[in-house]
Amino acid sequence: MRVGHTASIAGIGESAYAKWGGSADRSELGLALDAVRAACRDAGIHPADIDGLASYSNDASLPALIHAALGMKALRHASLVWGGGGGGLMGALANAVAAVVSGQAHVVAVFRGICQGQKGRFGAGSKPGPTANFAFPFGLLLPVQNAALMARRHFHVYGTSADTLAEIAVAFRANAQKNPRALMRDKPLAATDHAASRMISDPLHLLDCCLESDAAAAVLVTSKERARDLARSPVDVLAVGTGSDSGWGMGFLGGHNMPIDIYAHGNAGMLGRELFAAAGIVPSDIDVAQFYDAFTPMVVQALGDYGFVPHDGVAEFVAGGALRHDGALPCNTSGGSLSEAYVHGANLLVEAVRQLRGESCNQVSDAELAFVGGGPGVAPTSAGILSRAA
Repeated sequence: MRVGHTASIAGIGESAYAKWGGSADRSELGLALDAVRAACRDAGIHPADIDGLASYSNDASLPALIHAALGMKALRHASLVWGGGGGGLMGALANAVAAVVSGQAHVVAVFRGICQGQKGRFGAGSKPGPTANFAFPFGLLLPVQNAALMARRHFHVYGTSADTLAEIAVAFRANAQKNPRALMRDKPLAATDHAASRMISDPLHLLDCCLESDAAAAVLVTSKERARDLARSPVDVLAVGTGSDSGWGMGFLGGHNMPIDIYAHGNAGMLGRELFAAAGIVPSDIDVAQFYDAFTPMVVQALGDYGFVPHDGVAEFVAGGALRHDGALPCNTSGGSLSEAYVHGANLLVEAVRQLRGESCNQVSDAELAFVGGGPGVAPTSAGILSRAA
């Protein structure tokens, strides 16, 4: 889990971001290739020099197709993190780092591409799977319905509320107003707008739910030594890993049979403790955070699980404006999945790199350490800590 300044992110890239169905001229593979090529231009690396590929969430852009399309000289590493949603975001980065540090590959592209307009909407319903018998008979057909149960439990046990969720949505939308890539730019949001938006699955309103996008994002991972000689200031991977708490099972996307004492959490308690111990820092050292925000309650879960604030202190912490750009813990500074684009979190990793380079549209002054969390509630989930190059 500890990397300790031996592997670096040397380049970042994104496709154009579009609303669901807005990329009729680009396939999912095409969007992924756009993002990887953009990361190569950013780093000053020829696409042919990539020799590793890492993704997650059953990305359909197969390594063989990318290998051929980019004209890669060699393909030495290819990996995919299992699991739903963006839980594997930082797990894919961990695989890339492991490949570089062990010498399996020299330049690994970590990517995720989504083209919901052509492949189907993630929010439209779950396909029957191994746990369907434990969910479908009870009306749990959609991700938002599953997330709503955990949110309601967090309200009951820890005192969070719809006001907590509204502040998260409003804070992230405010960040999007300065982001030229954000799909919700020029569409400011107030708490009253959140309350007035239609109920999707009680207690979650429309504005508690992420965007539905056609988009892709990528980063390039290489050795620290090589990164120093490339075009952009590298960002070091300080610590990164995956984890699952005991007894979690399939979690909220399965039978909801997690242990009751952590049912409202995000399955990252163990991971959080181990991650910060490996990095040799504490949560209060983090300058900027990028939390997976497919639904606003996921930010609530991450704040508690990773130790930024106790679960029973989240409501007060958020209400005080802590997540705002000028708050104690600036979060999702590009707008995140709620207001920039939904790429299963890959854009959150890109934004963390921008912050540590000093290039964000909502730059946090003197940012040196960034936290990035993958999607909570699934198993395994993942997270990582990045640092400005030492």
